[in-house]
Amino acid sequence: MTNFVSSSRRSVLALTAMAALAIGTSALAAPSGTPVKVGGTLALTGPLSATAMIHKLVGEIYVEELNKKNGLLGRPVEWVLKDDQSKPDLARTLYEQIVTVDKADLLIGPYATANILSAMGVAQRYNKVLVHHTFGIPSLAKYDMHFPTWATGPSPEVTGPNLVFDALAAGPKPPKTIAIVTSKFPSVHFMSVGAREIAKKRGLTEVLYLEWDFGNRDFGAIASRLKEAKPDFIWGGVIALEGMLLLDAMKKIDYAAPQMFHFLPAPGPMLKSPDAKNALAMTIFEQHAPMMSNFGATEFAKIFNDRAAKAGLPDTQIDTQAAASYAAWQVLEAAVNGAKSLDDKALAAWLKKNTVNTIQGPMRFDGTNNYGEDLSKIKQVQNGEWVVIWPRASAKPGVKHLLP
Repeated sequence: MTNFVSSSRRSVLALTAMAALAIGTSALAAPSGTPVKVGGTLALTGPLSATAMIHKLVGEIYVEELNKKNGLLGRPVEWVLKDDQSKPDLARTLYEQIVTVDKADLLIGPYATANILSAMGVAQRYNKVLVHHTFGIPSLAKYDMHFPTWATGPSPEVTGPNLVFDALAAGPKPPKTIAIVTSKFPSVHFMSVGAREIAKKRGLTEVLYLEWDFGNRDFGAIASRLKEAKPDFIWGGVIALEGMLLLDAMKKIDYAAPQMFHFLPAPGPMLKSPDAKNALAMTIFEQHAPMMSNFGATEFAKIFNDRAAKAGLPDTQIDTQAAASYAAWQVLEAAVNGAKSLDDKALAAWLKKNTVNTIQGPMRFDGTNNYGEDLSKIKQVQNGEWVVIWPRASAKPGVKHLLP
């Protein structure tokens, strides 16, 4: 009996000691000390705000999850976020403030090419690493310490259009004629000009080419010209809600294109519109197999879907915007943990030598202008959801390829 009591007492003491150790370990693991400031802007207002809100939500989720774990280097993370109002000049001014007044330890890029280019200039002036997620003209990214997670490769004006035309060629009705209509928004225009050249090389007959100023809301004349031209395929160099405005103008004159590609549409509104049936678009990630096996995808989806619904976003699924944004935070965290430092030169050196597993797949930064491979894919609206259809290795299992 005495031995039993003694044995029980030893077990209780051992369990108590283990519990105390666990509590102590948990306390040590919780971030503490001066916060690590990550500074950046987003287009919280202005014409880019509908898409930038996705990036805001992603950043909030990532920082919250970081701080539930060990933060960065054991310190909590504070996101210093400012509204650049969709204006590149304002973005430049705000990044100056973030570096000189807010004393941010790390920088993360804004949304959209022109604003990122402004931020890049500030980062270069102060020798800061800039991780960013939506830069569309890689040839302009000359700064040695910028790191893009818009995984388009160094020549998207070539690889992107070829990907689209490869998908069309493998479909049931390969087009013979093409109309290219495009916004003058820098990255979108850049891709559309590239598509024009690639289409010619591939033997498609161009029946129409039109441009409009970014911010245009009257697409009636463009819709009429498209109807008159009768193309087999329309390349729509659109961004945000421009694609929906163009589809609405086409509907008003009883015109629907046989096949239409939208470069960077607002995914939610287009998904919900019956006028966008069978629409094609560029993507890097969609929330279905096989991409859901990518690093962090399952965990992120559980949180993002719920938070996006509560925020009232029209599309609560992870898409290319959310994934690119999440990948930027993954890259930033990986660099800090890998280099075990907040020093910008140490972070840049680590990123150039290492591959980072991200929600988009493995990413490297050892190519031209720190770009790696083009991870782009083609998606289509099918049965009320966006699904990847090309390349076939990335397509959602069981989907049809390019509905007529």
